[in-house]
Formats: sequence, C-alpha cells, structure tokens
Amino acid sequence: MIVTTTIEGSASGSVEGRIADELGVRERQVRAAVELLDGGSTVPFIARYRKEATGSLDDAQLRAVEERLRYLRELEERRAAVLDSIRSQGKLDAGLEARILAADSKARLEDIYLPFKPKRRTKAQIAREAGLEPLADGLLADPGTAPQAAAAAFVDADKGVPDAAAALEGARAVLTERFGEDADLIGELRERMWERGRLVTKVREGQDGPEGPGAKFADYFDFAEPFTELPSHRVLAVFRGEKEDVLDVALEPQGPEEDDAAGPSAYERAIARRFGIADRGRPADAWLAETVRWAWRTRILVHLGIDLRTRLRQAAEDEAVRVFATNLRDLLLAAPAGTRPTMGLDPGFRTGVKVAVVDATGKVAATDTVYPHVPQQRWDEALDRLARLAAEHRVELVAIGNGTASRETDRLAAELCGRHPELKLTRVVVSEAGASVYSASAYASRELPDLDVSLRGAVSIARRLQDPLAELVKIDPKSIGVGQYQHDVSEVKLSRSLDAVVEDCVNGVGVDVNTASAPLLSRVSGIGSGLAENIVAHRDANGPFRGRTGLKSVPRLGPKAYEQCAGFLRIRGDDPLDASSVHPEAYPVVRRMAAKAGGDVASLVGDTATLRGLDPADFVDDSFGLPTVTDILRELEKPGRDPRPAFRTASFKEGVEKIGDLRPGMVLEGVVTNVAAFGAFVDVGVHQDGLVHVSAMSKTFVKDPRDVVKSGDIVRVKVLDVDIPRKRISLTLRLDDEAAGPSAGGGRAERGGRGGERRGG
Repeated sequence: MIVTTTIEGSASGSVEGRIADELGVRERQVRAAVELLDGGSTVPFIARYRKEATGSLDDAQLRAVEERLRYLRELEERRAAVLDSIRSQGKLDAGLEARILAADSKARLEDIYLPFKPKRRTKAQIAREAGLEPLADGLLADPGTAPQAAAAAFVDADKGVPDAAAALEGARAVLTERFGEDADLIGELRERMWERGRLVTKVREGQDGPEGPGAKFADYFDFAEPFTELPSHRVLAVFRGEKEDVLDVALEPQGPEEDDAAGPSAYERAIARRFGIADRGRPADAWLAETVRWAWRTRILVHLGIDLRTRLRQAAEDEAVRVFATNLRDLLLAAPAGTRPTMGLDPGFRTGVKVAVVDATGKVAATDTVYPHVPQQRWDEALDRLARLAAEHRVELVAIGNGTASRETDRLAAELCGRHPELKLTRVVVSEAGASVYSASAYASRELPDLDVSLRGAVSIARRLQDPLAELVKIDPKSIGVGQYQHDVSEVKLSRSLDAVVEDCVNGVGVDVNTASAPLLSRVSGIGSGLAENIVAHRDANGPFRGRTGLKSVPRLGPKAYEQCAGFLRIRGDDPLDASSVHPEAYPVVRRMAAKAGGDVASLVGDTATLRGLDPADFVDDSFGLPTVTDILRELEKPGRDPRPAFRTASFKEGVEKIGDLRPGMVLEGVVTNVAAFGAFVDVGVHQDGLVHVSAMSKTFVKDPRDVVKSGDIVRVKVLDVDIPRKRISLTLRLDDEAAGPSAGGGRAERGGRGGERRGG
C-alpha cells in the first residue's frame, strides 16, 4: 500500500524526493521503484525486467530504496501518532506542529515529543502540583532574587512542602526536567558527545585471570577509544563482554584532555548558555549553576549515554549485518563443481566418518560409516570400503567437512587417491557450517526420510560441493557461519538482510524448475514456500515441465506470480528461450530479431556473429527500451549462462595438520572462509582459521578487505605468528613480509576481533 507523505523542510518535499537525494538519483526513478514495490514486484524482477521504468536502478540501489522507504514510512507513522497525542492534550500549536513536521529522523522526533510524552509522576510533576513551578520560573528569570527568601513564600505543609529547602528541591526538579526536555539543546549535546566522547572499559574483579572466563576479552581489560573511531567488531565485543559480566563499560562525554575539575564542563556551559544562566555574583547564580550541574549529571548525561549506546550498537549491527550479507553472497555464489558423482565425508572420531555418495543429480546412491580414527583405528578397512564405493558409483569428487577430525579425514582421502590413481578422484575440504542444522530439520526429514540424522550431514556436504547455492538455501542463513558477532545483532534486521541476499543470488543464477528443490524454488521472485510446494507436487504428478507456459497450470500460480517468476525459471524443453533469462513477455522481440536475421529463434540463439550484427535500436518500441533490448541480445549469445566462477580446488600442505605444526615463515595455500571489517580468516588446514589483518593484505592502503579477497577465494599466505594458547594465527598476503620470532604472541590479531570465537560468530 502506498502511503502518501510529505516532509516539511525536505529539499524535495516527498519521501521519494528525500530518498533520491540520499542515493544521488532522480526522484522519478525512486517514485517508479516505489510504485513497483508497492504493486508486489520484487527487487530482482524490477532490477532485471523494469529498467526503463526505474532508469536502470540496480539491485543494490533498489534494496537501499526499500530499506529507506521502510524507515521513512515508520517515521511518518510515528509522526502522525505524536501529533495525535499532543493534539489530544490540547497543547499543539502552529509552531510545535511545524517543528514536528520538520523532524527528519526518529531521534529528533522523540526529542521534540519528550516533554509531552505521557509518563509516570515525576519529581517535577509533583513539584508543579505543589505549586512550585512559579518559584523555578522566578529564580530563572531574576537571579537577583535570594533563593531562600523566595522559597519561604512557597512553604505549605499541606502540599508536601515543609520548608524552604523542600521548596527549592522541587523548583530544581522542575528546571532539571525542563533542561532535559529541550529538544534543540539535547540534539546539540548529543552530537557534541558523539564527536568528543569515548568508550571506556575496565575488567570486573575476579575476571582477569589468564585461564578465567574473561580471558577472551583481555584486550578490553583497560581500554578506551573515541566513539567516532570505534569499528563495529570492537563495539559488539565490548557489549558482549559486558553482557557476560566480564567488563564494566562507561560512555564518557569527553576525553581526559578536556576534563576540567576546576569549573563546569563544556556541556554544563552549553546548558547554562541555552537558559541565560551566568555567574555574576547575584544571589541565585550559585543555586542555578548547581541546578545546571545536577541536571547534567543526573539526567541529561544518563539520557545521552543511553542514546549513544543505542547509536553505537545500531551502527555496529548495521556493519555486522553488512559483513555477514556480503560473506553469505560470496559463499552462495561460490563455484559449483557441477553434475559430477560426489562422495561426502562427515568427519568424526569416536562416532566414525559418515559417508554418502550422491549421483550427478544429487540423488543419494549409497551411505556408510567407517572408523579410521581413534579409538577404533580401522584405517585400511575404511580405505577399502571407500574405494569400493567410489568405483561402484564412478565417484569423481570427495567432499570432506571441515569440522572435528577434518584434517585426519582429509589425510584418509589423500591416501585413497594415492592408492587408487585409477579412480581419478579429486578431494576438496568444504565448509560444513549449518550441515547439522539441516540434518535435524523438518525439510531433511521429508527429503531423506530413510536416512539417519547422522548420515544426512554427509549428503549435505556432498551436495554443497556440487552446487553450494542449491544446497545452502535449505538452511537458515543465520546458521551458515560467515558472520561477525551475528548472535549479538537484531534478529529482524539480520534475517531481512540475509533473506534479501539469498533472493538476489538465487534469481541472479536462475533455477532449473524441473530439478530444483522446494526451498530453492521458494527463493525465486514471486514464489513463496506454498507455491514452491505446489510446483514440486505438479512436477511429481505430471512429469517435467515442457515450457514456461506450463507453470500457469500450477494451482495458485496466478498472472502476477507468473510475471515475477517466469524469467528466473529455466526449462530445457520445446522453446530454447525457456532455458534463458529472456522474459516470456519479450519473446515477440526475439522473434522480430530472428525475422530480421532471416532465420528462426533456434538458429539465432548462440549465433554470436549474427547477434552482434543486429542494431538494438531497431527493436526498441513502446514496451521495451534500449536497456532491455541490449540485455536480450547479450543473453541470446550465451543463454542461461551461470554467472558463478569456474570450479577449482586448494591444496593443503602435507604434514601441517594442527596449529602446533605451523612455523613463522611458512608459505601455505588456503581458502578464505570469512571476511570481517578488520581482515580475512583463512583455513590453512589446521582446524583453526588464521587471520590476515587488513594491514597485511596489500602494500597499499586497504579500506575494505573485500576489495582484496572474498569468501571462497584460494590464496597463498605466509605465517607471521602463532599463539597456541590463544589459538591465534597471524597470516599475511604479502609474501615478502618478515615473520615474527618463535616467542611472539599473536600481536597482529585484531583487538577483540572475534571475542574468542572461531570466525567471530
């Protein structure tokens, strides 16, 4: 539903205009995007098939439009509620209404609303009821009045004011509340504190032992840093340390160089200026100055501390969500091994190594459990059984989960390849993050009802090597461990962001409707879980779809859903265009192209020379502009092409299996498992990811580590430092860097970057 709103004082007036200003695009582009979003179109559909309407806004810009639109509409709803509340109190005048309409953020709106917000009876309210507000007003207006003498006139035991001291206390409460509810003042002080303040942490008593529960927060036992310089991971680490009762956290309004014990602080001086308070030796000046000090220390500073704590957390959450989303995108779009028979090994010691063989389509062909490791140590028996399975099912790839016993199981697979070169096996260590979640899920129970939960993980490991995207969509994105403190951020914010990433990735690659699982189909534009189940049921009952028009016979898949999904679904059937990303609504354009080329559609598809000889402008009409026609010609050259990179594997160094095997100066090959704001984590095959700090990524300045590497990349790194007690490995991408000496203690690891947890999660 479109909510029409205007923001007084906004340069462009409308919500759409404000978003356009923020994104640096034209207002009509944003207005078109908003109309399409409100009409039920998805971001992938708009980005790909409605470029003419939006002026070719891409998916990132459209996501930004969607997010800001949500915020500004929530702001408008809150603005309307605030106006209604103040109006019902009979306190809304033209000036106040104008200020409320001009408020451009939720924080500013709440500042203005604070004096009118219904609240429990405060000391100031009790003082007003006792008739003490005139005393406060009088002393503020005329500091030449002696406070004690003025207060004597307000003593009234029946009203709870037994003496002059009580009267002055009540007057101070009135002024304290007034100072603390001045929206302009609070806004000014908040920004001053943000720019000049700092976060300070101290370790709580009894938490500072080297083996104690707080050891993982040792970097923050005595720590201080300005708010404006705090990276997100430090903020979240500190707040986690506070939550776990390890750290005491304080938000100080200014650095130590600004402290002035001899006089009022800069904040107190700002409050005094705002209300015309100055020490000129008048009778009430000292009392008013103390009231300012009291208001600042007991009310305003506390209020601003809460505000800035929220601001720090929100900024840190936003960055953590961004990091998780970008890493998830890289993982989902990792190179697929493709339709090759694969053996999945889910490593374990006591419970054995779970084995699952899947065929080229991902169908389970065989399962087993072998016990090559301690305590059973049936190594040769395990090799024989794996070799028989590989030969029987013509296995080409061996996928090994990277959890407990991974390196030992990788060595088993390496010996299998060495003993049986005729099998021509390739072994690959893959992330098993989320595999156990999938194994115990309701979907896994339906998909693999005859398999024990323990074996389902091996199936998932094999399939995620064949096609990471198709397999990982079956798992809640939050369970895929590529985040940075994801357990400390807003559940709603994280889920919304990750769902958007999955949607963009699935639709960017496209989905074969005749082989896709229901979870994969449910992520296609316009298709939810219900329609996905209906598509699978129709496919099972009636056989494979022969063309996109067959989708229209799926129950509850109406015209709107068909419009949204058809271009992202691939069907290798009667019409070659059905296997491409050309939308059915544009098929007439392709037929005109074929006619112009003197052939049919089938001969045109893949004919690069002919396609490049066509002038896109010749096919522009009222429905399809130049951007869409250009996209069509590009797609016809390589229809249904997969945008993901080609598949390749990393080789771990033989003999390097645990952190104790690492030595400074070693050059190793590894896989990037996670990228955070402070660097990248790399799996070099020792059960503990090493950190390439952002400062060790390049000889030039690196602002964002993802500019250098992304999750899934295969890289060569040098070991700089190994800290075995803290399980920290410091690596560098600059292979000519000098390694640390043998006694070094992991100093390159970012302060509190992971809070002691693997991959920061």
